[in-house]
Amino acid sequence: MQYSKLGRSGLNVSRVCLGTMTWGRQNNQQDADQQLDYALSQGINFIDTAEMYAVPPDKDTYGTTERIIGNWLSRHSEKRQQIVLATKIAGGGLAHIRNGAEISGETVLQAVDASLKRLQTDYIDLYQLHWPQRTSPHFGKQWPNRIRFTDVDTQAHSNQMLEILQALDDCVKAGKIRYCGLSDDTTWGMAEYLRLSEKHGLPEMVSIQNEFSLLHTKDWPYLIEHCVRSDMAYLPWSPLGGGMLSGKYLEGQRPQGSRWTLLQRNGLFRDTQAAQAAVREYMSLAGDFGLTAAQLALAWCDQVDGVTSTIIGATSMGQLEEDIAAFKRPLTGEQLDAVGQIMHRYPMPF
Repeated sequence: MQYSKLGRSGLNVSRVCLGTMTWGRQNNQQDADQQLDYALSQGINFIDTAEMYAVPPDKDTYGTTERIIGNWLSRHSEKRQQIVLATKIAGGGLAHIRNGAEISGETVLQAVDASLKRLQTDYIDLYQLHWPQRTSPHFGKQWPNRIRFTDVDTQAHSNQMLEILQALDDCVKAGKIRYCGLSDDTTWGMAEYLRLSEKHGLPEMVSIQNEFSLLHTKDWPYLIEHCVRSDMAYLPWSPLGGGMLSGKYLEGQRPQGSRWTLLQRNGLFRDTQAAQAAVREYMSLAGDFGLTAAQLALAWCDQVDGVTSTIIGATSMGQLEEDIAAFKRPLTGEQLDAVGQIMHRYPMPF
């Protein structure tokens, strides 16, 4: 296993981060225990979760994933210092989480304490804001005029961000969290948080996790360059395009128990004709390389300049083993060029 520095935190994290959002819905405690044990045996030390999980989110599964991890930690307390544990506070809009309240200084303090209790730990290594207060160009909203930046009160949002940082600072000083990060944010959000941190002597954001895959590269080059220049870790989530790049959803297939058989908050916006065509070509190319389609997509993501650690998730041990194996076999220059040719034909398929 290879390791990278988690931005300006100084923490070393595995190039593979174990995502956990299926635990509590598609996976149970026993499944999670097996995945955690195997991941650690393969050198993975980076675990990502969120108070909102499992997904799709609802009031019945809220906090379940953190509780599952906490149950594992309660039985493996000696391994707590071996892992970098990351979780996230949910943003506004979910009625079953603090009545849909936005992130504020007050909700940060509440959410951190609740996550610590569920996780059965005294500290969180990386505490992330799951999404910003303003609508951001993620989840299919990256197209021009899909959202309106000019409708946002910039100063009001900056004031909210300062209040959030002040609450995070209280948590850092109390020893409850070590470092802070972002999720589903933009270059402006990153820059504004860093500006406020420097101006007021508050904790700096050390990372950002956004959707990034062969089918969704909108963060390249501008946001990823900003990460590199600002010494912030870039953590791709959904490197398989919501599972699409495995090929299991081609031609309308919906394997029993798979994610696309569950109710999706944003619908199946990734399932377009262009995305289907791209997946067919990537699958064919992967076969030529002696790889599965998922392994091709993960190996490519790992080799994008500026990527720190790729967040993977699996609902079976077979999937987890397949995914982790992808990081042990880097693509050659010729193989990367072949991937690039397909990407040029399908630059933004959803």
